[in-house]
Amino acid sequence: MIKTLLFDFGGVFLELDKAATKKHLQNYFPKGLPTAIQALHHQYEKGEISTDAFIQRHLKESQALTEHKFINAWNAMLGDLPEHRMHFLKELSANGKYKLILLSNTNELHIEWVRANLASFDEFRACFDKFYLSYAIGRRKPDADIFQFVVNENGSKPEETLFIDDTMEHTLTAEKMGFNIWHLNEQKQDVTDLFSIKNDIL
Repeated sequence: MIKTLLFDFGGVFLELDKAATKKHLQNYFPKGLPTAIQALHHQYEKGEISTDAFIQRHLKESQALTEHKFINAWNAMLGDLPEHRMHFLKELSANGKYKLILLSNTNELHIEWVRANLASFDEFRACFDKFYLSYAIGRRKPDADIFQFVVNENGSKPEETLFIDDTMEHTLTAEKMGFNIWHLNEQKQDVTDLFSIKNDIL
C-alpha cells in the first residue's frame, strides 16, 4: 500500500528546456565547458561551493562572460509551472490520503529564479509535507544516500513510497533500494496522469 508520494520538481511539475543552458553557455565556451568546470556543477548542486564562487569560476574561464550573462544562461532551462499541474497538486494535498514529499536536484540560483518568477511558488511549496532541495541538504540524486536521507527523516518505508522522476538514472537507484517508481516520460506523459498510469498500486 502506497502511503508516500515522492516527487521530483523540474520536468515533473516545472517545465524545463534541458538543452537551453548548454546552448547558451556554448556562446561563451565554443569548445565546450572545461572538465574542471563541469565537475563544479555537481558540487554546486550539493551546496558544496557558494553561488559567488561558482559564478566567478565560470567568469575566469571566459572573458566574454559577465555575471549577468552567466546567470541568464544558467537559468535559461527554467520554464513555467502549468496551472493544470498546480490544480492537480492542490487536490492531491487537500485529499490527505498520501504524504507528499518533494525531492529535487536544485541549486541556489535556480530556486532564486523560481521564487522570483513563479507567482504560485509559495502555494506550490505549501502543498508538500516535506520539501527537500539538494543544495540545502548536501545530497543529490542519483546517489543512494539522498533516498536514505528521506527514509530516515520521515520514518517512511521504500515499499510504501512511490517515487516520480523524469530522469531514468534517478529512478533506477530508487528501484534498487526498494522504492516503487514511475519514470515519467515528459514527452508523452504528464504528472496528472498519475492515477491512470499507476492505478495498480494507488
